[in-house]
Amino acid sequence: MNAAFFVSVALLGALVSGNVLASDDCVEPVADWQPREVLRQQVAQYGWTVQRIKVDDGCYEVRGIDRWGNRFEAKFAPASLSIRTLEVDFRPDGDAAEYLQSTQ
Repeated sequence: MNAAFFVSVALLGALVSGNVLASDDCVEPVADWQPREVLRQQVAQYGWTVQRIKVDDGCYEVRGIDRWGNRFEAKFAPASLSIRTLEVDFRPDGDAAEYLQSTQ
C-alpha cells in the first residue's frame, strides 16, 4: 500500500480519537452544585421562561423560550452556573442579530 494512505489513516485516527476524548459532560462534585432555583432565577434575569430543568450528563439542562419567543436549550455547569452550550431555534421571522446584541 502506499505511504499517503497510511498517513491518511493515521491522521484520521488521531482526529477521531481526539473527538472521543473531548466531552461535553460536567464533572463537578454534587456537593458543589447550586440549587435549581438559583439557576431558575438567573435564567429569568436573561428574560427567558423556563419550561424544564433537568440533569443531563452531569450538567443542568434548561429548556424554555427566550424574550423574543424563540425556543432554546442550554446546558449549565451546575457549580458555577456558567453556560456550557446554547442552542436556539429561531422563529421564522426571528433574527439572530437581536439575540447576539443582548449578550454584548
